[in-house]
Amino acid sequence: MWWRTIQLQHCFLLVSCVLSALEAVPIDVDKTKVQTTPPVESAKLEPPDTGLYYDEYLKQVIDVLETDQHFRERLQKADIEEIKSGRLSKELDLVSHHVRTKLDELKRQEVGRLRMLIKAKLDSLQDVGLNHQALLKQFDHLNHQNPDTFESTDLDMLIKAATTDLEHYDKTRHEEFKKYEMMKEHERREYLKTLNEEKRKEEEAKFAEMKKKHEDHPKVNHPGSKDQLKEVWEETDGLDPNDFDPKTFFKLHDVNSDGFLDEQELEALFTKELEKVYDPRNAEDDMMEMEEERLRMREHVMNEVDSNKDRLVTLEEFLKATEKKEFLEPDSWETLDQQQLFTEEELKEYENIIALQEDELKKKADELQKQKEELQLQHDHLEAQKQEYHQAVQQLEQKKLQQGVAPSGPAGLKFQPHT
Repeated sequence: MWWRTIQLQHCFLLVSCVLSALEAVPIDVDKTKVQTTPPVESAKLEPPDTGLYYDEYLKQVIDVLETDQHFRERLQKADIEEIKSGRLSKELDLVSHHVRTKLDELKRQEVGRLRMLIKAKLDSLQDVGLNHQALLKQFDHLNHQNPDTFESTDLDMLIKAATTDLEHYDKTRHEEFKKYEMMKEHERREYLKTLNEEKRKEEEAKFAEMKKKHEDHPKVNHPGSKDQLKEVWEETDGLDPNDFDPKTFFKLHDVNSDGFLDEQELEALFTKELEKVYDPRNAEDDMMEMEEERLRMREHVMNEVDSNKDRLVTLEEFLKATEKKEFLEPDSWETLDQQQLFTEEELKEYENIIALQEDELKKKADELQKQKEELQLQHDHLEAQKQEYHQAVQQLEQKKLQQGVAPSGPAGLKFQPHT
């Protein structure tokens, strides 16, 4: 199934097309001991958003390619390197005419969408006379030189672009979270500057109290350790902890039964641990921090268990990890509240960037205000001219009346006085 790899932060886009062709290892599970849960219909599962700006185009291309039997069969025999190198893209020449026609239409729509984005950006910048075709070169997920038909080059570029972009997605999320935390601290300090000494001390004490309250939570098990998995086994699955079995655990949490634990299935295992630290009802618990913690846990387990780095955990990899010392005797897990997320130097640098951005915004605001004032002056000047014109016309008409000349009407018609 293609969509097992098109998840957030998935590096090897389309790789699991090969892996998902393999059948899951059959494992006997005593269903009478498992808490009843609604069956998952994989056909109704919505594919997750990759976070890419061409996400919709990517999904549509994959959906269309999946309808071609030859391409699906060829894909099942391909290995990871064949997919990533672009050799598999050559198989596009053998797909049916009907599929190629649909792909052509998708590409024309995508090129049209990109051109609209470019036009909107240029309009906002008030730039004219630029070459839209040249600007299309900045998008590397399709061949801009041929905007009408979808060729093997397009599939190759789409795979490579998505693979590269998704490889950097986790890093980008960490960077954005760091900025989020620095902005929180910056705003807190700026707010304290507006208070008198007494109020400032009250706010500092309140902040320290909330921080202490947040840090006062039960011990968090090391992600992926036996203790952590046994807790899921007992509290989520409703099974006897003395009967814990790694094979059965894997089968239970391979939600779509494709033989792999993907990133979403792994992250679901950490919910119990996260609930020990974060509660959306508590003011001291930040849900943005909870998602960062979830990401850290998933990355850690993937680094420990995913030996071939394809962002999917096989049963073999999972069982091998349970034999390691780290699984039985793990180190303690440090949560975010136990770590320094940024240094004072980093915060100062970030505040300098904010100050520069605020200066730029102020300059633009001043320029707009100046333009507004100039327009108002022009408007007032025109209104004054208009008033002077009306006064001059009225004076002229009065003179004509005094001289016995009929006043002018519309289109220069003369009104004759009644006798």
